[in-house]
Amino acid sequence: MPASDLWRSAFRIAVGVYWLYFASQKWTQGIDWMRPLIQQSARVNPIPGLHEFLVVVVAPNWSLFALAQSVGETVIGVLLVLGLATRKAAFGGTLLALNLALTVAFLVEPGLRWLYYLALLANAELIFTDPGSLGLGRSRLVPSWLRG
Repeated sequence: MPASDLWRSAFRIAVGVYWLYFASQKWTQGIDWMRPLIQQSARVNPIPGLHEFLVVVVAPNWSLFALAQSVGETVIGVLLVLGLATRKAAFGGTLLALNLALTVAFLVEPGLRWLYYLALLANAELIFTDPGSLGLGRSRLVPSWLRG
């Protein structure tokens, strides 16, 4: 197995572990700690249209959105670690990372926002690259919709 193939697998798994780490915070600590973040994000978001959506729709329904984020992070993390439906999972991860980059990133110091943008780029990279050979998606026993 070439080193580049191993690297692609390791990168995919690392991105999956990233999502599982953040999901685990929500499953172990609950989602209540997200309420002030979501509400503050709605108040300070400078993007026209998104700001209003966050204030009118997301903040009042914070628990639904926090739960959806938690479930999304978990599903995407598991799929990426196992190497199943990797491009679909990476697309979902890109959307989750975009959400964080356009909302939560405005709550941190400008010098730290690059961490959110880096997560966006890492997930986007997985959409366009081979997932590596260390994954269940390579097995012929896996249904075709869970491969690649």
